[in-house]
Amino acid sequence: MTIVLGAIADDFTGATDLANNLVRGGMRCVQVIGVPNTLPNLSQVDAVVVALKSRSCPVDEAVTDSLAALEWLQEQGARQIFFKYCSTFDSTDKGNIGPVADALLERLGASQTVMVPAFPINGRTVYQGHLFVGDRLLNDSGMQNHPLTPMNDADLVRVLSRQTPHAVGLANRATLAQGAEATRQRLATLAADGVRHVICDTVEESDLDVLAEATVTQALVTGGSGLGQALPAQYRKQGWLADIAEPGRLQPASGSTMVLSGSCSRATLAQVDDFLARHPGAGFALDPLALAKDDKQWEQALAFAFEHLEQEAPMLIYASADPEKVKAAQAELGVEKAGFLVEEALSQLAVTLVTEGVGRLLVAGGETSGAVVSALGIKAMRIGEQIDPGVPWTQATLGQREAPLSLALKSGNFGGVDFFTRAFEVLP
Repeated sequence: MTIVLGAIADDFTGATDLANNLVRGGMRCVQVIGVPNTLPNLSQVDAVVVALKSRSCPVDEAVTDSLAALEWLQEQGARQIFFKYCSTFDSTDKGNIGPVADALLERLGASQTVMVPAFPINGRTVYQGHLFVGDRLLNDSGMQNHPLTPMNDADLVRVLSRQTPHAVGLANRATLAQGAEATRQRLATLAADGVRHVICDTVEESDLDVLAEATVTQALVTGGSGLGQALPAQYRKQGWLADIAEPGRLQPASGSTMVLSGSCSRATLAQVDDFLARHPGAGFALDPLALAKDDKQWEQALAFAFEHLEQEAPMLIYASADPEKVKAAQAELGVEKAGFLVEEALSQLAVTLVTEGVGRLLVAGGETSGAVVSALGIKAMRIGEQIDPGVPWTQATLGQREAPLSLALKSGNFGGVDFFTRAFEVLP
């Protein structure tokens, strides 16, 4: 069995985000958690996304894990490899985007790749190499306050140049406006000049179509999930992909509903406030300082959850807080410990409560999603229909449940303000 696209994602929500767009483009998609030890069922599957937790880990670890994922995807016969990172280019001056892309290129024997983080429908655009979130430059969008990968520079050519010893260039909007052939020629010219990484302007959705057409035969493409929605049409033109009816069809959902949120993004904070306004008394706030003292708060959260399970009411358990509160906790506990305490508490709550009857679970935040999925022992997820741009429902089979677990993994910045409520209304 040969798959068309093999993707390597640097976090769990990013993987789901890309898989969502591939399904919307007409590809049947499975997301696997890490490199599988045993081969999952890939019959009637066109794309596989390997979800890693490599966005903020040490560079060497990110490179090793990504190369292992590449080797596995090559064994499955993937025609093209996609390295997926966040649409806000989350990274540090040491990596991990540049080093991972370099390692993948070297292993593939390729000389160049494109960098296409933009996702215009979600307000992520690139112009003259500068990344915008809505109408704000990246460094003025709230991402400068990210607890793990603060982004203080919107110039992606400059950002990436600090992560790689190789030349970084730009394919600007004026080139893309001339179409795919002009874009291919620009990439070839840059390659001849030794430019290994090309930041690509993307202002409108049509720019993604141009880039997909220009790069469909490249061994490696990299970027956010926006490019993923444009590639399937190009695969069909190449004769690699048939027309698929209902590529995102899932089984009917069952079980109680729960939201777990560890994200502190502006979008998630607004979603928490909206949920609490719509469902008074249905939220429980976790505090890393209290979690650090003893198990009392975790036990209180569990008791709160059991009460709502009995009432068959929606519930939210969250550690989302404004930047000042987050910084205060990090100052006292350290960044890593504060994050670990939250992730551990939320993931263990997920394990306990899924066993007790939660069957519809929404998780907000990339690091939190990774911790929850790992704790539940999920190895693969079938990708369903979209809730909001970048966020689909998925289903996973767990030993402790007869029916599949319906699971949504939301990147912190994604989703409308009413997402925590509306997601369950659209669940099949």
